[in-house]
Amino acid sequence: MRATPRVPTFGMRQRSAKADFHIREKSFSTAEPLPHRHEYFQIQVNLGAAGSQRIGSVERPFAERSLAFVLPHRLHHIPPAPGSRALLLNFDQHFLLPQLDCSPLDLEDVSLQQAPELAPFRFQGELDFALDERDWAEVLTLLGRMQALDAAAERPFGTREYLKGCLLQLIALVCRAYADPLQALSAANATRRSRRNALARMTEYVRHHLADPELDLKTVAAASFLSPNYLSHWLRKETGKTFSELVLERRMHLARSLLLDTELSVGEIAMRCGFADEAYFSRRFRQAQGVPPSQFRRQLGS
Repeated sequence: MRATPRVPTFGMRQRSAKADFHIREKSFSTAEPLPHRHEYFQIQVNLGAAGSQRIGSVERPFAERSLAFVLPHRLHHIPPAPGSRALLLNFDQHFLLPQLDCSPLDLEDVSLQQAPELAPFRFQGELDFALDERDWAEVLTLLGRMQALDAAAERPFGTREYLKGCLLQLIALVCRAYADPLQALSAANATRRSRRNALARMTEYVRHHLADPELDLKTVAAASFLSPNYLSHWLRKETGKTFSELVLERRMHLARSLLLDTELSVGEIAMRCGFADEAYFSRRFRQAQGVPPSQFRRQLGS
């Protein structure tokens, strides 16, 4: 079986000292981060030199005085640059949006009228959130307050709400600075367009690898820069079908064309359609068409 690069997914407890909110400084001097995803929200604040970042399939600059907003389950990678230093804010969905009762996989479908806090997370792939000196100074003040509050082993009554207030102010500051482009992107429904692009990448990959018996969800998701869970969830939502059903549908379509338009043997057609076993191919074809491949060719072939 072909090895599929494993993309790790981290939970809050694996990366944070607390389960709801945690802020920590990160230096890139020791280990180079690899593409990964996590189950929680993340804001990465660039305290060092300019670099680049990849969110999903999009690569963008990560300038000085910039913030990167990462949704749960979004593949991302911010490789280190010389002098790199950052603050990471990790927090779960309930901490930011306790009123929002939906799966983290559905966050891109939530309207900004319902949850304006999601705006920079939703459109990180289209915008670079670099701040001017005045806004940056305000961000640093908010970060300092959050670091001081979060450093305590125990949180006195009201501390959690104060932390959340600082976090919301930080997000609001960025939304205010980028109000026009964020509202324009929302109006243009950029997220749905991004999904269509991801679907096109997935479709193209499947089409070129349909003959591979080891074609699977993990491989295609990696090629589409999506997590397997997200791709599976989205396909069901958009098409009502599973990944396996979509691949089988394409393989059966190709099989019908080859049976009617070529003189290839059933065994050769099975291989071209991604079936290593001819008997299994014939069984699946009969389930889909009601007749075995040879009979289908005799009845409908010229």
